[in-house]
Amino acid sequence: MTERIRVGTRRSPLARIQTDSVLARLASTAPQYRFETVPVTPSGDRDRSPGGSPDFTDAIDRALVRGAIDLAVHSAKDLPVDLDRRFALAACPPREDPRDALVGRPAAGRASLPRGARVGSSSPRRRAQLLRFRPDLRVVEIRGNVDTRIALVRAGTIDAAVLAVAGLARLGRRMEIARILPVSRFLPAPAQGALAVVARSSDAALVDALARLDDPSTRACVVAERGFASALGGDCRLPLGALARCRNRTVSLVGEVLSQDGRTSLRRRRAGPAREAESVGARLGREMLDRGARELLGDRGR
Repeated sequence: MTERIRVGTRRSPLARIQTDSVLARLASTAPQYRFETVPVTPSGDRDRSPGGSPDFTDAIDRALVRGAIDLAVHSAKDLPVDLDRRFALAACPPREDPRDALVGRPAAGRASLPRGARVGSSSPRRRAQLLRFRPDLRVVEIRGNVDTRIALVRAGTIDAAVLAVAGLARLGRRMEIARILPVSRFLPAPAQGALAVVARSSDAALVDALARLDDPSTRACVVAERGFASALGGDCRLPLGALARCRNRTVSLVGEVLSQDGRTSLRRRRAGPAREAESVGARLGREMLDRGARELLGDRGR
Protein backbone atom coordinates (compact mmCIF):
# COMPACT_ATOMS: atom_id res chain seq x y z
CA MET A 1 0.00 0.00 0.00
CA THR A 2 1.35 3.41 -1.01
CA GLU A 3 1.69 6.22 1.54
CA ARG A 4 0.02 9.54 0.77
CA ILE A 5 2.37 12.55 0.72
CA ARG A 6 0.92 16.07 0.60
CA VAL A 7 3.02 18.54 -1.40
CA GLY A 8 2.71 22.25 -0.68
CA THR A 9 3.07 24.74 -3.51
CA ARG A 10 2.08 28.28 -4.40
CA ARG A 11 -0.97 28.68 -6.63
CA SER A 12 0.72 30.49 -9.53
CA PRO A 13 0.99 28.73 -12.91
CA LEU A 14 4.79 28.75 -12.64
CA ALA A 15 4.77 27.22 -9.15
CA ARG A 16 2.38 24.49 -10.28
CA ILE A 17 4.53 23.66 -13.32
CA GLN A 18 7.64 23.50 -11.15
CA THR A 19 5.90 21.23 -8.65
CA ASP A 20 4.52 19.00 -11.39
CA SER A 21 8.02 18.57 -12.84
CA VAL A 22 9.31 17.42 -9.45
CA LEU A 23 6.39 15.05 -8.90
CA ALA A 24 6.82 13.53 -12.37
CA ARG A 25 10.33 12.49 -11.40
CA LEU A 26 9.26 11.28 -7.97
CA ALA A 27 6.63 9.02 -9.53
CA SER A 28 9.43 6.81 -10.84
CA THR A 29 12.07 7.28 -8.11
CA ALA A 30 9.73 6.96 -5.12
CA PRO A 31 6.85 4.60 -6.12
CA GLN A 32 6.16 3.82 -2.45
CA TYR A 33 4.49 7.23 -2.15
CA ARG A 34 1.33 8.73 -3.65
CA PHE A 35 1.77 12.48 -4.04
CA GLU A 36 -1.06 14.96 -3.68
CA THR A 37 -0.64 18.68 -4.43
CA VAL A 38 -1.88 21.16 -1.83
CA PRO A 39 -2.04 24.81 -3.03
CA VAL A 40 -1.06 27.37 -0.35
CA THR A 41 -1.13 31.18 -0.51
CA PRO A 42 1.86 32.89 1.19
CA SER A 43 1.80 36.55 2.15
CA GLY A 44 3.75 37.56 -0.96
CA ASP A 45 0.85 36.34 -3.11
CA ARG A 46 -1.85 37.91 -0.95
CA ASP A 47 -0.33 41.42 -0.98
CA ARG A 48 0.76 42.49 -4.46
CA SER A 49 0.73 46.24 -3.81
CA PRO A 50 3.99 48.21 -4.25
CA GLY A 51 6.11 47.68 -1.16
CA GLY A 52 4.08 44.62 -0.16
CA SER A 53 5.42 41.47 1.43
CA PRO A 54 8.16 39.67 -0.55
CA ASP A 55 7.71 36.45 1.48
CA PHE A 56 6.68 33.54 -0.70
CA THR A 57 7.31 30.74 1.80
CA ASP A 58 5.75 31.77 5.14
CA ALA A 59 2.34 30.09 4.87
CA ILE A 60 3.90 27.00 3.28
CA ASP A 61 6.42 26.80 6.15
CA ARG A 62 3.62 26.97 8.72
CA ALA A 63 1.71 24.21 6.92
CA LEU A 64 4.83 22.04 6.97
CA VAL A 65 5.41 22.62 10.69
CA ARG A 66 1.86 21.74 11.70
CA GLY A 67 1.72 18.68 9.44
CA ALA A 68 -0.84 19.97 6.93
CA ILE A 69 1.70 19.14 4.20
CA ASP A 70 4.65 16.74 4.13
CA LEU A 71 7.00 18.51 1.75
CA ALA A 72 7.18 21.71 -0.29
CA VAL A 73 8.54 22.71 -3.69
CA HIS A 74 9.95 26.24 -3.85
CA SER A 75 11.86 28.45 -6.21
CA ALA A 76 15.18 28.22 -4.37
CA LYS A 77 15.71 31.99 -4.49
CA ASP A 78 12.57 32.41 -2.35
CA LEU A 79 13.92 30.38 0.57
CA PRO A 80 15.08 32.35 3.64
CA VAL A 81 18.88 32.39 3.59
CA ASP A 82 18.90 30.79 7.04
CA LEU A 83 16.64 27.75 6.71
CA ASP A 84 14.53 26.77 9.72
CA ARG A 85 16.36 24.02 11.64
CA ARG A 86 13.19 21.93 11.57
CA PHE A 87 13.46 21.70 7.77
CA ALA A 88 15.83 19.84 5.44
CA LEU A 89 16.77 20.99 1.97
CA ALA A 90 16.14 17.49 0.68
CA ALA A 91 16.84 18.03 -3.01
CA CYS A 92 17.94 20.55 -5.62
CA PRO A 93 17.00 19.16 -9.06
CA PRO A 94 19.05 20.27 -12.09
CA ARG A 95 19.03 24.03 -12.47
CA GLU A 96 17.43 25.97 -15.32
CA ASP A 97 19.16 29.02 -16.89
CA PRO A 98 19.87 31.39 -13.94
CA ARG A 99 20.10 34.62 -15.98
CA ASP A 100 17.73 37.57 -16.22
CA ALA A 101 15.97 38.62 -19.43
CA LEU A 102 14.43 41.78 -20.78
CA VAL A 103 10.84 41.47 -22.02
CA GLY A 104 9.70 44.32 -24.28
CA ARG A 105 6.96 45.31 -26.70
CA PRO A 106 7.49 44.07 -30.29
CA ALA A 107 6.17 47.30 -31.82
CA ALA A 108 8.72 49.32 -29.87
CA GLY A 109 11.76 47.32 -30.98
CA ARG A 110 11.91 44.83 -28.15
CA ALA A 111 15.66 44.73 -27.61
CA SER A 112 16.11 48.51 -27.48
CA LEU A 113 14.90 50.97 -24.88
CA PRO A 114 14.35 54.68 -25.58
CA ARG A 115 15.76 57.29 -23.25
CA GLY A 116 13.70 57.49 -20.06
CA ALA A 117 12.02 54.14 -20.74
CA ARG A 118 9.87 52.67 -17.97
CA VAL A 119 11.22 49.27 -16.92
CA GLY A 120 9.26 47.17 -14.43
CA SER A 121 10.83 45.28 -11.54
CA SER A 122 10.15 44.85 -7.82
CA SER A 123 13.74 43.74 -7.13
CA PRO A 124 16.21 46.20 -5.52
CA ARG A 125 19.01 44.20 -7.17
CA ARG A 126 17.56 44.58 -10.64
CA ARG A 127 16.77 48.24 -10.02
CA ALA A 128 20.37 48.97 -9.03
CA GLN A 129 21.76 46.99 -11.97
CA LEU A 130 19.47 48.73 -14.45
CA LEU A 131 20.41 52.17 -13.14
CA ARG A 132 24.10 51.30 -13.29
CA PHE A 133 23.63 50.23 -16.91
CA ARG A 134 21.33 53.10 -17.92
CA PRO A 135 20.91 55.92 -15.34
CA ASP A 136 18.21 57.49 -17.54
CA LEU A 137 15.82 54.56 -17.09
CA ARG A 138 12.72 54.90 -14.91
CA VAL A 139 12.47 51.71 -12.87
CA VAL A 140 8.84 51.09 -11.92
CA GLU A 141 7.88 48.70 -9.12
CA ILE A 142 5.53 46.00 -10.35
CA ARG A 143 4.11 42.93 -8.63
CA GLY A 144 2.34 39.80 -9.82
CA ASN A 145 3.12 36.59 -11.66
CA VAL A 146 4.92 36.26 -14.99
CA ASP A 147 1.75 36.60 -17.09
CA THR A 148 0.71 39.73 -15.18
CA ARG A 149 4.09 41.38 -15.80
CA ILE A 150 4.11 40.48 -19.48
CA ALA A 151 0.57 41.91 -19.78
CA LEU A 152 1.77 45.23 -18.34
CA VAL A 153 4.39 45.42 -21.08
CA ARG A 154 1.94 44.51 -23.85
CA ALA A 155 -0.57 47.10 -22.59
CA GLY A 156 2.06 49.83 -22.69
CA THR A 157 1.86 50.48 -18.96
CA ILE A 158 5.62 49.94 -18.94
CA ASP A 159 8.09 49.73 -21.83
CA ALA A 160 9.81 46.59 -20.62
CA ALA A 161 10.20 44.26 -17.65
CA VAL A 162 13.07 42.20 -16.28
CA LEU A 163 12.15 38.57 -15.59
CA ALA A 164 14.06 35.38 -14.88
CA VAL A 165 14.85 33.29 -17.94
CA ALA A 166 14.07 30.15 -15.93
CA GLY A 167 10.48 31.17 -15.24
CA LEU A 168 9.84 32.10 -18.87
CA ALA A 169 11.36 28.81 -20.04
CA ARG A 170 9.34 26.67 -17.66
CA LEU A 171 6.14 28.42 -18.73
CA GLY A 172 6.96 27.95 -22.42
CA ARG A 173 7.29 31.73 -22.85
CA ARG A 174 10.83 32.03 -24.21
CA MET A 175 9.43 33.83 -27.25
CA GLU A 176 8.77 36.84 -24.98
CA ILE A 177 12.50 37.36 -24.40
CA ALA A 178 13.88 40.41 -26.17
CA ARG A 179 17.37 40.09 -24.74
CA ILE A 180 19.12 37.89 -22.22
CA LEU A 181 21.04 40.16 -19.89
CA PRO A 182 24.75 39.36 -19.49
CA VAL A 183 25.91 38.20 -16.06
CA SER A 184 28.89 40.53 -16.41
CA ARG A 185 26.47 43.39 -15.66
CA PHE A 186 23.36 41.64 -14.37
CA LEU A 187 24.41 39.03 -11.83
CA PRO A 188 21.27 37.04 -10.84
CA ALA A 189 19.75 36.60 -7.41
CA PRO A 190 21.30 33.84 -5.29
CA ALA A 191 19.84 30.45 -6.30
CA GLN A 192 17.84 31.93 -9.20
CA GLY A 193 16.73 29.27 -11.67
CA ALA A 194 17.00 26.44 -9.13
CA LEU A 195 14.26 24.54 -7.31
CA ALA A 196 14.31 23.52 -3.66
CA VAL A 197 12.46 20.50 -2.28
CA VAL A 198 12.00 20.95 1.47
CA ALA A 199 10.76 18.45 4.04
CA ARG A 200 10.76 18.13 7.82
CA SER A 201 14.19 17.06 9.08
CA SER A 202 12.50 14.48 11.30
CA ASP A 203 10.98 12.63 8.30
CA ALA A 204 14.14 10.67 7.60
CA ALA A 205 12.63 8.13 5.18
CA LEU A 206 11.02 10.82 3.04
CA VAL A 207 14.15 12.99 3.06
CA ASP A 208 16.14 9.98 1.90
CA ALA A 209 13.69 9.28 -0.93
CA LEU A 210 13.71 12.90 -2.06
CA ALA A 211 17.51 12.93 -2.17
CA ARG A 212 17.33 10.82 -5.33
CA LEU A 213 16.25 13.98 -7.16
CA ASP A 214 19.32 15.87 -6.05
CA ASP A 215 21.80 17.17 -8.62
CA PRO A 216 25.15 17.55 -6.79
CA SER A 217 26.43 20.38 -9.00
CA THR A 218 23.21 22.36 -8.63
CA ARG A 219 23.21 21.82 -4.87
CA ALA A 220 26.82 23.00 -4.56
CA CYS A 221 26.03 26.18 -6.49
CA VAL A 222 22.84 26.86 -4.54
CA VAL A 223 24.55 26.26 -1.20
CA ALA A 224 27.48 28.53 -2.12
CA GLU A 225 25.22 31.34 -3.29
CA ARG A 226 23.02 31.06 -0.20
CA GLY A 227 26.10 31.00 2.04
CA PHE A 228 27.23 34.25 0.44
CA ALA A 229 23.83 35.89 0.93
CA SER A 230 23.58 34.67 4.52
CA ALA A 231 26.98 36.15 5.44
CA LEU A 232 25.73 39.51 4.19
CA GLY A 233 22.37 39.23 5.93
CA GLY A 234 20.87 39.18 2.48
CA ASP A 235 17.38 38.55 1.22
CA CYS A 236 15.45 39.75 -1.82
CA ARG A 237 15.26 43.25 -0.30
CA LEU A 238 19.02 43.75 -0.60
CA PRO A 239 20.76 44.72 -3.87
CA LEU A 240 23.09 41.76 -4.15
CA GLY A 241 23.69 39.06 -6.72
CA ALA A 242 25.60 35.80 -6.84
CA LEU A 243 26.33 33.09 -9.35
CA ALA A 244 28.30 29.88 -8.85
CA ARG A 245 29.56 27.30 -11.32
CA CYS A 246 30.59 23.78 -10.38
CA ARG A 247 33.13 21.82 -12.40
CA ASN A 248 35.51 19.00 -11.53
CA ARG A 249 34.31 19.07 -7.90
CA THR A 250 35.26 22.73 -7.60
CA VAL A 251 32.73 25.49 -7.04
CA SER A 252 33.57 28.97 -8.37
CA LEU A 253 31.48 31.84 -7.02
CA VAL A 254 31.05 35.46 -8.11
CA GLY A 255 29.29 37.81 -5.71
CA GLU A 256 28.26 41.43 -5.99
CA VAL A 257 26.78 44.12 -3.76
CA LEU A 258 25.42 47.42 -5.13
CA SER A 259 24.25 50.72 -3.76
CA GLN A 260 20.53 51.28 -4.29
CA ASP A 261 21.16 53.78 -7.11
CA GLY A 262 23.67 51.50 -8.81
CA ARG A 263 26.43 54.11 -8.77
CA THR A 264 28.69 52.06 -6.53
CA SER A 265 29.26 48.33 -6.58
CA LEU A 266 31.65 45.74 -5.24
CA ARG A 267 32.30 42.41 -6.98
CA ARG A 268 34.61 39.59 -5.90
CA ARG A 269 35.31 35.93 -6.74
CA ARG A 270 36.25 32.87 -4.71
CA ALA A 271 36.62 29.16 -5.46
CA GLY A 272 36.98 26.03 -3.39
CA PRO A 273 35.99 22.35 -3.10
CA ALA A 274 32.34 21.70 -3.90
CA ARG A 275 31.99 19.75 -0.63
CA GLU A 276 32.78 23.05 1.17
CA ALA A 277 30.38 25.13 -0.91
CA GLU A 278 28.68 26.82 2.04
CA SER A 279 32.03 27.87 3.50
CA VAL A 280 33.16 29.19 0.10
CA GLY A 281 30.09 31.42 -0.04
CA ALA A 282 30.37 32.53 3.58
CA ARG A 283 34.04 33.42 3.21
CA LEU A 284 33.33 35.49 0.13
CA GLY A 285 30.53 37.30 1.94
CA ARG A 286 32.76 38.10 4.93
CA GLU A 287 35.55 39.25 2.62
CA MET A 288 33.19 41.65 0.90
CA LEU A 289 31.98 43.00 4.23
CA ASP A 290 35.60 43.75 5.09
CA ARG A 291 36.14 45.43 1.72
CA GLY A 292 33.25 47.86 1.89
CA ALA A 293 30.01 45.94 1.40
CA ARG A 294 28.93 46.91 4.90
CA GLU A 295 28.95 50.59 3.91
CA LEU A 296 26.99 49.87 0.71
CA LEU A 297 24.32 47.89 2.57
CA GLY A 298 24.21 50.14 5.63
CA ASP A 299 21.98 48.86 8.43
CA ARG A 300 20.21 46.52 5.99
CA GLY A 301 23.10 44.02 5.98
CA ARG A 302 24.94 42.13 8.70
